[in-house]
Amino acid sequence: MIDAHAHLDACADTADELVARARDAGVERVVSVGTGLESCRETVAIARRHDGVFAALGIHPHQAADADVDALDELRELLADPRAVAVGETGLDHYRDYAPRDRQLWLFERQLEVAAELGKTVVIHTRDASVETAATLAGFGGTVVLHCFSAPELLPMALERGYYVSFAGNVTYPKAEELREAAREIPGDRLLAETDSPYLSPQPRRGRPNEPANVVHTVAALAAARGEPEAMLAAQLDENATAAFGLP
Repeated sequence: MIDAHAHLDACADTADELVARARDAGVERVVSVGTGLESCRETVAIARRHDGVFAALGIHPHQAADADVDALDELRELLADPRAVAVGETGLDHYRDYAPRDRQLWLFERQLEVAAELGKTVVIHTRDASVETAATLAGFGGTVVLHCFSAPELLPMALERGYYVSFAGNVTYPKAEELREAAREIPGDRLLAETDSPYLSPQPRRGRPNEPANVVHTVAALAAARGEPEAMLAAQLDENATAAFGLP
């Protein structure tokens, strides 16, 4: 089993503890996501220390007004590491608006250029910016992962363009039937599961920090929603992540 999106460097417990508990739960691989250059440096270091941990590296739209955006060359250098498998998370967030929207768009476009240059998958964060996100991605020909999918209006685009769609712990929430309905429509080979640790703990663990071991609850919810055997879906999700990120 694999957690396709976690922030190991942002968790209170050490990466060593998190990876050990994940393996005890049957989660053998984790894609750890750096947000900002300092986070990306630490994420690469974590991936180097742990077999089965890989790095996605990017500058979050919340950070689009930070000094990191002037150091995209360093991001490009970090992405050259063999453990780095994707650019991101990158995208647009018009819900929080922690950075000016024009700066978010500029940063998003630059990171798509880096991904195209390096032949890397992109991991997309989008919130209250579905139209703008879809338009910006239209010119990108590489592999796309829609992280923490929570915008059903983007489902037709995702299906048409063959994007990977990744569900986090919020798909387990009692009121999230719209997300579970979307999960039923996604082709089996384009579905992913993640924790977004330490955020969005699944329903059985709500109120506590999230961690990669908890992806088992998201997988269980997806299997129930799709009417598929849990073990079979877990194996499919593992294959999907291997293809999406080009994992060994």
